[in-house]
Amino acid sequence: MPTTSTTDNIDNAENLSPTLELALELIRRPSVTPDDLGCQALMIERLKRLGFHVERLPFGDVENFWAVHGHHGPVLAFAGHTDVVPTGPESQWKTPPFEPVIDANGMLRGRGAADMKGSLAAMITAVERFITEHSEHDGRIAFLITSDEEGPAVDGTKAVVEHLRERNERLDYCIVGEPSSTERLGDVIKNGRRGSLGGVLRVRGIQGHVAYPHLARNPIHQIAPALDALANEHWDSGNDSFPATSFQISNIRGGTGATNVIPGEVEAIFNFRFSTETTNEALRQRTESILREHDLDFDIDWTLNGQPFLTREGALVEAAIDGVEHITGIRPVLSTSGGTSDGRFIATLGTQVVELGPLNATIHQVDERVQASDLDDLSRIYEAILVRLFATDGHWGITHGDG
Repeated sequence: MPTTSTTDNIDNAENLSPTLELALELIRRPSVTPDDLGCQALMIERLKRLGFHVERLPFGDVENFWAVHGHHGPVLAFAGHTDVVPTGPESQWKTPPFEPVIDANGMLRGRGAADMKGSLAAMITAVERFITEHSEHDGRIAFLITSDEEGPAVDGTKAVVEHLRERNERLDYCIVGEPSSTERLGDVIKNGRRGSLGGVLRVRGIQGHVAYPHLARNPIHQIAPALDALANEHWDSGNDSFPATSFQISNIRGGTGATNVIPGEVEAIFNFRFSTETTNEALRQRTESILREHDLDFDIDWTLNGQPFLTREGALVEAAIDGVEHITGIRPVLSTSGGTSDGRFIATLGTQVVELGPLNATIHQVDERVQASDLDDLSRIYEAILVRLFATDGHWGITHGDG
């Protein structure tokens, strides 16, 4: 695919839309998790110019901020992360991952273009236009931004949410800028996510010589039928919003490396992605019951990565659907598929949460990219949602394709 610099295929850099200019500035900062490297400062500067009250909320080595505009009414927060995943071998990229380009096909390429610096830029410019047009808007507009989404996700959104909870901060609606689209911008809106429960299972046997199995107990032989039972267990049937709960084994480790030694222990790492039809407590109890039925000497270290959440149709979902349809002409479908996101922490505040962002086809890949024009349209979608929820005159006043 031929590529050019951002100024080679555009008469000059001044012809870039404000959304694309900001996206390029953010991508140029190599903010591999948990580093922020000035991305948040760039956003904060623009929000302060709009009159936002900004609080920096660092926890551990993680930069976060919470910003609010307005003084009364329901709160709509834009949530996202400035950190990105590592690039992988830079030699495999067509162009350096932190030197963004817009190629001859109109694709913006660079680490974070889709996940999720493009969304952050679209959020900022949407809010800039909305507040300029509706300075006396209803409600409050907020930003919850972290640099710890791609990492452990402990000192980022999770910590900020607990901080907000402690002081009884209101958060009614939230748009997370995760790349939700699959074939076309806006074709999918995520209105929930499955829960994630992980476990590290250790089964103890008796180490011995393979020639004398009667003097040993092979934990690999013991664990095999138990794992088969877990893999074939019917945990639930799901529901209209969620697929059935799934159980997957991701790693098995055992043995000394020698061919003539029966191991003394085996370890299996597994994960549940579960629906609202069950609970993490029920999954733990059923798992341990099955293991006991197989007479295993075992222990499990459990990790709850997130509870399932679902935002049913209401003010935010309707505004998001209408906003997408108004700008793109397509009517999105609602989905709870995919992995976890920071929406799982925000939903615990009783917040209506949706995820709406660009195409996810190349996220975390070499040559991550997104259609540049999609970011301008995404900004208009975000603006349309604000108009639907908070404009005092209720008039769309937004057209497709404005930069």
